[in-house]
Amino acid sequence: MDRPEIRPLDLADDDTAAGVHRVGLAAYAVEAELIGFGGIPALGESLDEMRARALNWVGAVAGGGEIAGFLAWEEQAGGVGIDRLCVDPAWFRRGIASRLLRHALTELFPGRPVTVTTGAANTPAVTLYTRTGFTRGRDFSPAPGLVMASFTTGA
Repeated sequence: MDRPEIRPLDLADDDTAAGVHRVGLAAYAVEAELIGFGGIPALGESLDEMRARALNWVGAVAGGGEIAGFLAWEEQAGGVGIDRLCVDPAWFRRGIASRLLRHALTELFPGRPVTVTTGAANTPAVTLYTRTGFTRGRDFSPAPGLVMASFTTGA
């Protein structure tokens, strides 16, 4: 497999949106297993619901338009909130999430405060955020049986 190119994603394009949705479902299914919680909201999100979200999207796109992974964020008062960072399981352990996150932090919102959450038991994600300079905040439990870890970085 070739090295995917990091570029903006336009979810108005049907093929792009379908690819992002497919990757998100596959990635969140793996996370659900890792954290022992099947109620991750994005797992129940339809393609239309995903497209309706007021998010900005960037992806790692391989030859032929295959989406290897993506990162979506929203502007927040005083910073940026990463809503989702997903990698197609076929592309796991190839540095896709690290590349997307580094690109976002250095090219898309350099020097701005950034927040993100992930399942506290999602060791690969917790390691990624810690390794890329995020500071872990307090864990919280938004639903019975689910513990989330919060992270911040930036100014």
